[in-house]
Amino acid sequence: MSPPVFRFAPSPNGYLHLGHAFSALLNADLARQSRGRLLLRIEDIDRARCKPEYEQAITEDLAWLGVTWEQPVRRQSEHFDAYREALGKLQALDLIYPSFESRGEIAQMVADRGDDWPRDPDGAPVYPGSRDSLSEAARRARMDAGKPYALRLDMRKAVKLAGPLTWREAGRDAPEDVIAARPDAWGDVILARKDMPTSYHLSVVVDDALQGVTHVVRGEDLFWSTSVHRLLQTLLGLPQPTYRHHRLILDSAGRKLSKSTQSTALRTLRADGATPADIRRMIGLPEP
Repeated sequence: MSPPVFRFAPSPNGYLHLGHAFSALLNADLARQSRGRLLLRIEDIDRARCKPEYEQAITEDLAWLGVTWEQPVRRQSEHFDAYREALGKLQALDLIYPSFESRGEIAQMVADRGDDWPRDPDGAPVYPGSRDSLSEAARRARMDAGKPYALRLDMRKAVKLAGPLTWREAGRDAPEDVIAARPDAWGDVILARKDMPTSYHLSVVVDDALQGVTHVVRGEDLFWSTSVHRLLQTLLGLPQPTYRHHRLILDSAGRKLSKSTQSTALRTLRADGATPADIRRMIGLPEP
């Protein structure tokens, strides 16, 4: 039987904070306890915000915490062809269509529909357009004319094709619960743009499959995103990992930590004299 495979997958768009430390150390602890493997993945598809100096800081902070990982490190920016291939498979299933509205136009469309317009699990308004708002010929003409566009998943058609979906959630009241996925709650999600051949949802399921990840351990803020990931895995014929969504480390006001919160940045805490053992105590993890 192959050993379990865990991964820690930060974006190099800022310095790691206590929330990242919790996720990285929890993944490392679980990999060690299960005699498994730990991978490091750099999720840097946002080339405008991701910087080499932040990636270097990530590896320095993780090494200081005592986290070790296998080489080589996978960088998403080096694998756009893999995401294009996955997108092509969805296009072959006739599940992808281009939309052309700007953010401002979408906001106005939502406002026109009133305060009761549905929102996705993250609290953002569900896309108010539809595939039927333009003919295929009109969409193709706009693309040929060079108009900016987003490639969206036809959620209604995708859900019908995939059928009912679930995922295995570990670390809850039972050793492993089965959760019913609700991808339709997200509406027609964006999977790529004119200038970017992928999105977080698409790249993460492709990467997890190609890297053989068996256990996805990440923050509970991504709990319902798993619905979209299970849908894409099913449509693309990719394996299903076991998921575990851990608690978040919050600031004094009860908000999720941000990379802009310097007081909780690992580099700041380290400069102030904190030790790796201090970090474990601060985030409520026992010594290994």
